[in-house]
Amino acid sequence: MNTKVLISGAGIAGPALAHWLGRFGFETTVVERAPALRGGGQNVDFRGRTHLTVLERMGLLDELRALDTGGSPITFVDPDGRRLLHLPAEFASGAVELPRGELARLLHRHSSARAEYVFGDSITALAEHANGVRVEFRHGAPRDVDLVIGADGLHSTVRRLAFGPEQHYVRHLGYYAATWHLPNDGTLPATGSVGLNVPGRLASLGADHRDPGRAGAFCLFASPARAYDRNDPEQQKALIRQAFAGLGWRVPELLASLDTAPELYFDAISRADLPAWSTGRIALLGDAACGATIGGMGTGTGVVAAYVLAGELARARGDHRTAFARYERLLRDYARGCQKGGDRTGPFLAPRTATGLRLRNGLLNRRWVLRRMLALGEQVSSVELPDYEREPGLSAAGFSAAD
Repeated sequence: MNTKVLISGAGIAGPALAHWLGRFGFETTVVERAPALRGGGQNVDFRGRTHLTVLERMGLLDELRALDTGGSPITFVDPDGRRLLHLPAEFASGAVELPRGELARLLHRHSSARAEYVFGDSITALAEHANGVRVEFRHGAPRDVDLVIGADGLHSTVRRLAFGPEQHYVRHLGYYAATWHLPNDGTLPATGSVGLNVPGRLASLGADHRDPGRAGAFCLFASPARAYDRNDPEQQKALIRQAFAGLGWRVPELLASLDTAPELYFDAISRADLPAWSTGRIALLGDAACGATIGGMGTGTGVVAAYVLAGELARARGDHRTAFARYERLLRDYARGCQKGGDRTGPFLAPRTATGLRLRNGLLNRRWVLRRMLALGEQVSSVELPDYEREPGLSAAGFSAAD
């Protein structure tokens, strides 16, 4: 039976998978290239019955609600600060919203008792053989494991090593997004964000609900694919400054704060599409398999997928061929439906033309349109899932003794 599992990536999907695999009796190791848990990023949310059911089965829902930001309404303004559109918290934030870093810490805490975490290292080679996978690392000694799971994001190393170059599977959707923190000067609303919207660009500011002295910046701009070093924040800052040069409102303040930003997130809005989520003993999870950078409900999809992948491995007693096939069959259509939201994120937040901005604002200033969009989002984020721990022979303690 395949019980020794290596997971690449300690973001959200990886620790969620480690949590469930530990509960089902697997021996799990999580390797993460960063030296510690990543604390940055935007707020993330969960919405709909499926997300909340999985969180409740994990035993995390009450803790997550205690960390809930209360939602993040969005107000769009013109260069003179006049309001163009206001989106209420329930539209932007789902049923539960919390900072991504808080979610990562919670998942790590709930999984670390049953999983080994290795920070500051990464996979450099994968060689599948008859009885497992030989894994080589940048720093650590090679290991032989039964299965490898790539939960290492849209720019997945596991996907590149096992499936092929990123450009074969990841498609640029025409926009870039950036987030970072800066001091709060006390002029921002207590909740939510305010952003300047001009054709093809959005620059917004929002107060940190847990730290009143801190604010978060979010910028998004339309652009064809650009060549830059993903590991060089100075190149990324230069692209942001170039995209927002000459704009008024509070944009000069935002751009100036880049000089002292403690941590910058910058990436293209893209989506991953693969003909299959597994090959042999290697499978992909979360954004590595079906990512959509922003707006594709990637956090919720990753947590749901972790639950299904672990449950199917437990149900199949570690038979990866059976488990991987059923995991993908259960979730592929669901994930594709969620990804469509990511396709629309850039054009929705920053329409490329003045006409597009006016049309969006005019439609969404009508309450019935908002209600209809919320209802559609609920439908997209729902899928029927097995209750693995209620199945004969499976429990929170792992496989039954008879197995």
